[in-house]
Amino acid sequence: MPPTPFPAGEDLAASTVRTVTLRLMPLLGLLYLIAYIDRQNVSYAKLEMVGSLGLSETAYGLGASLFFLGYFLFEVPANVFLERVGARIWFARIMITWGIVTVLLGFTQGTAMFYVLRFLLGAAEAGFFPGVLFALTLWFPHAHRARMIGWFMIASAVANAVGAAVGGALLGLNGLLGLQGWQWVFLATGAPAILMAAVVLVVLPDGPETAPWLSRAQRDWLARTLRAEREDGGHVDHGNPFAALLDRRVLMLAGVYISLPLAAYGLGYWLPTVVKGFGVSNLTNGFLNIIPWMVTALALWWVPRHAARTGAQGNVLTWHVVGPALVGAAGLALSVVLPGNAVKFACLCVAAAGTFAAQPVFWSMPGTFLRGASAAAGIAAINSVGNLGGFVAQNAVPFIRDQTRSDLVPMLFLAACLAVGAGLMFVVLSALRRDAARRAVPNAVRPA
Repeated sequence: MPPTPFPAGEDLAASTVRTVTLRLMPLLGLLYLIAYIDRQNVSYAKLEMVGSLGLSETAYGLGASLFFLGYFLFEVPANVFLERVGARIWFARIMITWGIVTVLLGFTQGTAMFYVLRFLLGAAEAGFFPGVLFALTLWFPHAHRARMIGWFMIASAVANAVGAAVGGALLGLNGLLGLQGWQWVFLATGAPAILMAAVVLVVLPDGPETAPWLSRAQRDWLARTLRAEREDGGHVDHGNPFAALLDRRVLMLAGVYISLPLAAYGLGYWLPTVVKGFGVSNLTNGFLNIIPWMVTALALWWVPRHAARTGAQGNVLTWHVVGPALVGAAGLALSVVLPGNAVKFACLCVAAAGTFAAQPVFWSMPGTFLRGASAAAGIAAINSVGNLGGFVAQNAVPFIRDQTRSDLVPMLFLAACLAVGAGLMFVVLSALRRDAARRAVPNAVRPA
């Protein structure tokens, strides 16, 4: 398809960003929606799977958390591979393998098989989320990335909402074709990933230089703009991409990021169980769980947009990460102490929005100091270390529930982790901002 000329009166920069956004972001968002449903489907399958396989809450939590261990071990190598072979081939490979493993989860026979398949699912999906974040550094100038990450992450909120409705409905298929409801959850959510792999191979370009829907002028503008950003003196491309793992800035961001996935996955996986405790049916549970993720989608749209409009520099940028995290921590804590199921549910809606909305601006930061293969490895390292928070959450939340016999008390643990993480994040982001300011001053004019 030939590229479409940009409208009269629209400058080249705006036209290029608009074209890339319309052509790229819907596809990436759809892929993430499928990925997130496949990651979260176990939270609905759990409602029947635990009893069917004779699992305790703690044993289930360990199995669910093994996803993150596989993710952690394979994410950096996967992203380095992506940088070398291109997004089109690597994303298709990721989707085929995670789709197959998800379908196999529908035939789980016991605890050991559940553990192995959850680990393999993490290994199969490793590299997709950080791969998209790296790919966005090849398509968008820095000023636009937080908004694009926000749009991309809206798919996770939609996935939670769609997964809630679909998961509850699929459980109702219990007995169809001799399969239990929890088996249908895995079968019906794994198949789309396999089918979309073929679409990726046909539709997704490896980069702007191979995009048939960009004009030569648009490709040249994008190449010049991104090259100028990389050559501003603040970006690093280590000779060995794995050297990025020792970059002080990467290590700091990885350390403080843990609290966000910990709270997000802890809440996302446990929310259906909390709502089930309100005394609703599986179908009603699914539809009620649409609400918090729609609120989250709104926050993911508004926060990075507000950050871009206010300049997203200095303390303004920092507070667009720390502020939502503190709101999320408050919502989690209040859901435990305030009376009434409706009030508790409203607090959890606010908590979900705050926890997820802190991430788009955060993820715009690694691209400000890394490029090339180092950016691929650094982003993957931050995400893989941070996602160990998901491993912690999936073991700690059911353990606390087993000890206290309360579905809501684990929210206090998530709130404490998120509040501490927000405080540390403020310190680290402020330090990174000062470091960037020092690097921006030429050596010749720096004070002795």
